[in-house]
Amino acid sequence: MIEVSALTKRYGDFTAVRDLSFTVQPGEVLGLVGPNGAGKTSTLRSLAGIIPASSGLVRLAGHDLATDPVGAKRHLAFFPDEPRLFDYLTVRQHLAFVARIYGVAQHETISEPLLVELEIADKADQLPGELSRGMKQKLAIACGLLHGPKVMFFDEPLTGLDPLGIRRMKDSILRRAREGAAIVLSSHLLHLLQEVCSHVLILKKGEKIAHGTLTDVSAQFSNGEANVSLEEVFIRATGGSEN
Repeated sequence: MIEVSALTKRYGDFTAVRDLSFTVQPGEVLGLVGPNGAGKTSTLRSLAGIIPASSGLVRLAGHDLATDPVGAKRHLAFFPDEPRLFDYLTVRQHLAFVARIYGVAQHETISEPLLVELEIADKADQLPGELSRGMKQKLAIACGLLHGPKVMFFDEPLTGLDPLGIRRMKDSILRRAREGAAIVLSSHLLHLLQEVCSHVLILKKGEKIAHGTLTDVSAQFSNGEANVSLEEVFIRATGGSEN
């Protein structure tokens, strides 16, 4: 569902991502981790077509992002760490607007359950300026889920959410994976990734240093120990802490 081959992203003379290759199959949740400056955000934005890759191949749901960007993006949802909303559209109007862009017919049958699932139904007639940071994040996620994307990229999706909101968001992510979506999730919250991810990709200085199932990557850096946490795996793999 997500196929990345030899992806490289340069900014002038600086290489942020170098020769990165991996796949994410339907039903898999890949945790993308690395120290600050490892290239995680550049990777996600290149995969989503927000910024152009310098070289390499990206295929989303069978569509080449470079030669068929519209076809690829019809199956894609990208959730940035900072929600971008329209100041003068209410919550419900945001969903109606996005539905028109993606050609979602009778969107109310989809949008209303999404509002309930994400616990913002009681805010449906409010403007973004009246919403908390967490509620804005939920609205952005509801808009991204409206067209039933097969490929999802989450960049720090839990920013601003309270503990109950975090739990419900984890459930929403796992539900979409069970329904066959291919998901990449970048977060500094390594305990979250350990709970929801089936696979992990560790970056350092723009290069892949570990990739595989959580079990396989943990075994690679466990030194024979049992039940090594992802946080400990991360520290051993990168030689430092997340921050």
